[in-house]
Amino acid sequence: MNELAAQHPLLIVVAPKVIILLFVLLTALAYLTWFERKVVAHIQSRWGPFRVGPHGLLQPLADGVKFLFKEDVTPAGADKFVYFLAPFLALSLAVTSIAVIPFGPKGLTIFGQATPTGITNLNIGLLILFAITSMGVYGVALAGWSSNSKYPLLGGLRSSAQMISYELTLTMSVVGVILMAGTFNLSEIVTSQQGNYWWGLPHWNVIGWPMPQVFGCLLFFTAAVAETNRAPFDLAEAESELVAGFHTEYSSFKFAMFFMAEYASMITVSCLATILFFGGWLSPFPQTPLFAWTRFIPAASFALAGLALAAHGIRYITIFGRIVLPFLGIVLLGLGLSFALPGVIAIVQGPFWFLLKIGVFLFVYVWVRGTLPRFRYDQLMNFGWKVLLPLSIANVVVTSFFIVWMER
Repeated sequence: MNELAAQHPLLIVVAPKVIILLFVLLTALAYLTWFERKVVAHIQSRWGPFRVGPHGLLQPLADGVKFLFKEDVTPAGADKFVYFLAPFLALSLAVTSIAVIPFGPKGLTIFGQATPTGITNLNIGLLILFAITSMGVYGVALAGWSSNSKYPLLGGLRSSAQMISYELTLTMSVVGVILMAGTFNLSEIVTSQQGNYWWGLPHWNVIGWPMPQVFGCLLFFTAAVAETNRAPFDLAEAESELVAGFHTEYSSFKFAMFFMAEYASMITVSCLATILFFGGWLSPFPQTPLFAWTRFIPAASFALAGLALAAHGIRYITIFGRIVLPFLGIVLLGLGLSFALPGVIAIVQGPFWFLLKIGVFLFVYVWVRGTLPRFRYDQLMNFGWKVLLPLSIANVVVTSFFIVWMER
């Protein structure tokens, strides 16, 4: 194996990371649907998925089996090559964008080869990420056109115009962060946010000096919600007008691929917002002896969650739940105890805080969907061109002014 690694180091090092990332990402996509249905259900005072497994934990598996065996209908007049290409293109681009995301501060060693925690670490990683995500509009446009139906065509055109319009704001909203960090490298952007102010607040870009990027963060996340066609900007799926928009004529697993692409884009946006504005994998607490106890927060969180889950599982209404939930609780408790070990406690800090921040952004995504009504199309376009884009340009101008003023 070492000889093979010496001959083909890139292949041997990258392949295990790609396999692990795909497994974790696809599992996260499946359970993100469960998470969204549960959160929206509780917002609306409903149970949500509950029947398939304890608390509906096996619902994603049931949905996957249903999509695999559901009848696959193809419209007779569709352009079959483009019709099949569109969902594959949408999903592949959404998944590829994850490859640029760094997941931790330190590299890994695989078969004696040093490698970053992400798939790759590029000096222009942010530009590559925007280039990949901007191509996602092709999947939507091709799906609407190739279906040879008026409603998908209108939905595809409407969604394409929306994505192109809000992509300008999405790009401009991060220029302030680039000016403050002085780099396009995502790892270096996180590194530039290290440290805390004398009053204890972290040196994150959202509250950073010389120009806090609060408006940049709000503009970025708002544009990202529209860019991913999520409520209240889900005009392509206005059921009362366009049935289901560009994917009306899709069924079976091709239909599921569009939703997997949407959830993958949500994860990418959450990762990017965490890296650009909220310090990535950095802890919000000062790294001083006074705050040394904060290093045990990951271990304590998992241990307490495990105890609570086990206690709840013992009183669950079904026998299957009384077995599965205490077992999962014991697993979480074991992970929490292992995270407190001297050799492990430093390793889990970065991934814990990074995933926690991503989870907060995903919750906000779902919260917005369960709270706000859908915009009209004219309101959507006016809001993007007349409000968000001018504000994002103003944020760049003001940030540039303060940076130049501080350097004088």
